[in-house]
Amino acid sequence: MFFFLVTGLSFIFFMKCLAMKPLPSWATEMRFLPIRFWKDLYLSMCSGIKRSHFDSSFGFPLVFSMEQRPPASKHVKVEVWEELSVLDLPELALDCILERLSPTGLCNMAGVCSSLRKMCTSDYLWERHMKKKWGGIIGPMAFREWQWFIASRKNLESSEGIKSRGLIKLLCRAWPFSLFSSKAKTPDTKKIDLPVDSIMSWYIALETGRFWFPGQVFNRENGHIGFLLSCYDAELSYDPQTDTFQARYPPHGKRAMAIETGVQWERIRAPPVETSAHHLHISDCLADLCPGDHIEIQWRRSKEFPYGWWYGVVGHLETCDGNQQHFRCLSSDSVVLEFKQYNPESRWRRVIISRKDHREKGNEADGFYGGIRKLCNSDEISRWKRLWPPEVLQ
Repeated sequence: MFFFLVTGLSFIFFMKCLAMKPLPSWATEMRFLPIRFWKDLYLSMCSGIKRSHFDSSFGFPLVFSMEQRPPASKHVKVEVWEELSVLDLPELALDCILERLSPTGLCNMAGVCSSLRKMCTSDYLWERHMKKKWGGIIGPMAFREWQWFIASRKNLESSEGIKSRGLIKLLCRAWPFSLFSSKAKTPDTKKIDLPVDSIMSWYIALETGRFWFPGQVFNRENGHIGFLLSCYDAELSYDPQTDTFQARYPPHGKRAMAIETGVQWERIRAPPVETSAHHLHISDCLADLCPGDHIEIQWRRSKEFPYGWWYGVVGHLETCDGNQQHFRCLSSDSVVLEFKQYNPESRWRRVIISRKDHREKGNEADGFYGGIRKLCNSDEISRWKRLWPPEVLQ
């Protein structure tokens, strides 16, 4: 009873205070609350008092434990944010992202899931990387060699019953990325296959040095004086550790195969013609040669040696006065070739060939001159000039 007395008096004083001062807007609205609301409030307070624990000496509740009623069931709209995957991107946006990835990035993405693996190993993406890095030194002959390589590999696997290794296992052994070492241990690697005839497979074979391809090397054997301003056929293998190449030159005569390491990129090119180093190139430009033209000509030291391509220019006949029209030179059946890297008195400085029926010309003392290529590309001419020796050769 004492509690109700205190509560009632407090409520009366509170109402009087409200009457003496202007009420705020929310208090004015409280006056018009239904009587049922005040009744429910009073009953809830009483039920809470009955369940409280009273102190034995004073009888006042020390702790009120109000029972929380479960909220009424209501339909609440809850927004659930799902995690987005890169595969949820539009196809065009995803293609743009993959096109900007490096070869390393594409290999990493290929190990994520089967969907990304299919996209990241497509020839469309790897063709761009192949042209960008290897286009300048890979020609039709190298592509044919690669076709033979994969054909022999397929025959070997079919004859011996060897299953093709998974993509990740292949990359772990061949590609110098540490990421694949962890991926290769997962059970899913058995399902990951990299076709040996894909461009990605070819790129990796080149990048890791497992594939030797035909090419040509300027100034072979570390710029030996006997090979300055020449370009010889060789088998090449890339060394990713030094970003250089290893070259194997074919044996000739009694000389064994020569091997050169540390060959720089600027000394390598794709063979401009598909003529073998042991065969004469059929010249198709003799009728058009005139003084000042830049040429490459086959030359070999003896019949046992392979041909190399040597740089030279078309000169004037002794009977020509050097007139800009070059009437005498063009009308003559003889063509003068000059190799100005040699001293004017050198026996290799100048040679005359037939315009009409040129075949291999020479002897064991001066060497043998073979087919001729006319250089029409300014980049090819500039490349030869950059290799020009610092001193005149004897």
